[in-house]
Amino acid sequence: MDQKITDILMHMAHSHQQLARVIDAERHITVRMAQIVHALPDEEPDFEGVEGMLESTSSVNKSIIAYLNSIADLEEAIAENLTQVMTELKGSEEE
Repeated sequence: MDQKITDILMHMAHSHQQLARVIDAERHITVRMAQIVHALPDEEPDFEGVEGMLESTSSVNKSIIAYLNSIADLEEAIAENLTQVMTELKGSEEE
């Protein structure tokens, strides 16, 4: 039984490493987006009128929503992994 718990914990550790890689990639994306926003001119930007500005705003909003959704998925995956570990640990304590 201890070997099964060890295997599960090793698998979860590997999963968490992969999730950390995803978070790091997302961080790099966020930094790059901040650099792009910072590079925008402060006065009278030329977005080809209102239509262009609405399109650009929509694109930025979609990117932010995608980023937040990926963070939510990450939190959900971590919660599921921890639930499995806690269930296994509880079961091993009862034995």
